[in-house]
Amino acid sequence: MSATTLDRFREAVAATIESHPIVRSNPYTAWFSQGRMTRDELHHFTVQFSVFSHQFLEAQLRKCINAPDLETYRAGKEILLNELGVSFGPNGSVDGSQFRFSAAHFEWLLAFSRHLGLGFQEIGKRTLGTPATLHFCDTLREFYGAEDANVAAGASYAIEHWAAAGFWKELIGGLCVFRTRELPALPLGFWVWHDRVEDQHAEHTSDELALVFASAAFSQNAFLIGAQAVLDAVQTFWLGLDNDRLQKVA
Repeated sequence: MSATTLDRFREAVAATIESHPIVRSNPYTAWFSQGRMTRDELHHFTVQFSVFSHQFLEAQLRKCINAPDLETYRAGKEILLNELGVSFGPNGSVDGSQFRFSAAHFEWLLAFSRHLGLGFQEIGKRTLGTPATLHFCDTLREFYGAEDANVAAGASYAIEHWAAAGFWKELIGGLCVFRTRELPALPLGFWVWHDRVEDQHAEHTSDELALVFASAAFSQNAFLIGAQAVLDAVQTFWLGLDNDRLQKVA
């Protein structure tokens, strides 16, 4: 297929992502960015985000297992191994880098959580997730880690390009306000690092889009199904948190 056709496909994908309600407006992160949350509200957010973050490892492993080719397999392992504690080197790869327990993203989140009085058993476990959070986790496992390379690529592209669109900055802004007001020692490394690395993740998925497009088994419909499903689940997660906030669940 021609480069022009690929460009039209990229435009169709971009339109799907940019027109989605959760990309256009996220009431929870908009509220969070103001930093007005109580400690109980921040506890609830931290627990739910930790469940999603920790369960994401399962979806990422499935993505590696179901990868359609070596290049996609390695790109998936880059993300998985970095999540588990292998730092990116100067060349932007984990290849040749050293594993450290303390570099695991969940351990960064644990360090953050401990300052809020939350211990290891109080974050990251599936049993702690609300129905909205678990729906997000299960959708990631089903679509992001799908056996169909088109569906998986669509889900991957959507989740990473949504993540690179700025929600991390809203979370960091709110946490900075909270830290100044209540907990000056609160470590924000987990949040700041993810904000900085999302562009690299998005670049990987852009490469993956081109690869799946060039495949003889390419299906634009399946790709867009994966993208839509994940964005819908992202919306469920954030609106679930917003509903919990409004109903004072925390």
